[in-house]
Amino acid sequence: MPLLILVRHGESQWNLENRFTGWIDVDLSPRGEEEAKKAGDLLKDYHIDYVFTSALKRAQRTTDIILERMNVKDIPIEKDQALNERHYGDLQGLNKQETGEKYGMDQLKIWRRSYDVAPPNGESLKDTQNRVLPYYFEKIVPKLKEGKNVLISAHGNSLRALVMHLENLSKEEVLELNIPTGVPCIYELDENLNILSKKYLDINSN
Repeated sequence: MPLLILVRHGESQWNLENRFTGWIDVDLSPRGEEEAKKAGDLLKDYHIDYVFTSALKRAQRTTDIILERMNVKDIPIEKDQALNERHYGDLQGLNKQETGEKYGMDQLKIWRRSYDVAPPNGESLKDTQNRVLPYYFEKIVPKLKEGKNVLISAHGNSLRALVMHLENLSKEEVLELNIPTGVPCIYELDENLNILSKKYLDINSN
């Protein structure tokens, strides 16, 4: 049965600074590099056939560190902006706390967590899902149907959009969904790509 492994990139420098990052190409923080190393260590006992990642360096750097820790070489890696983080529009670069104080914490939560409300000149989660899912069906599903194990190294919201589909979450349920940085989530799928099991790997799971 194929495995679908999802990893949100390790903490980025702007995660550390509590800024909206979106499509700004920010690298990992030192802590983020350590999270990626830990993810690679936790995945050492798993076989990966294909990797898909975004066009942003924080996801690509996480991928590189994971594969290095797993001692995996010469594996196909496909990079595409379809897996990029949600575009935060006018909020990109702004401090989240200061933005909440300016517009209200309720509005901030709606912009960050809602399904179909976009920040000014940015994308909603629905918009993000509308680019993630076609790519998933076109590029990733065929590999899974061949029985291949796939790693997706991406971002909080692109992964939220995918998990919403995989787990058939409602708009209300996805509002509370959080994807932790650098923690592998492994789905075991059947031949029709229905979920047989799901688990997060942490330091206590090995």
